[in-house]
Amino acid sequence: METAIVNTPLGITKIEGDENGLISITVFDSEEKVSDIIPEVLEDAVYQLEEYFEGSRTEFSLTLNPEGTDFQIKVWQALQQIPYGKTVSYLELSKTLGDVKAIRAVAAANGRNPLWIVVPCHRVIGSDGSLTGYAGGIHRKKWLLEHESPVKQQTLF
Repeated sequence: METAIVNTPLGITKIEGDENGLISITVFDSEEKVSDIIPEVLEDAVYQLEEYFEGSRTEFSLTLNPEGTDFQIKVWQALQQIPYGKTVSYLELSKTLGDVKAIRAVAAANGRNPLWIVVPCHRVIGSDGSLTGYAGGIHRKKWLLEHESPVKQQTLF
């Protein structure tokens, strides 16, 4: 298992993976020492995240290898189908997965997503449009959705 710790606009981010793919991408509120050297197997992930934050990347092309139950992996795969700049509700996601009654299980799997940003769990919102819980913090979810928004808000002053 290789690890890289990088700085992003939303905080220090830890990327873990090996030749079989990325296992996790996590953001921290605490200070961590940024990696001096990025392991070769993680270089592309670091590069693609940098492009995402610069606004030049709208989808990722990385090999993913998260650990989870079959159901969680099914949910995480469905999350990857949500286009950049779009959102869906937990209810819509449950319907997509074929079981509207599984909304709580879908929400729980969404909350356990180990691949921050690359598997875009931030694109799932409440049915009323609210920014419901987000493991990285609501402030980060709001930032990510604004970052991906096709309509950029202009300031008046």
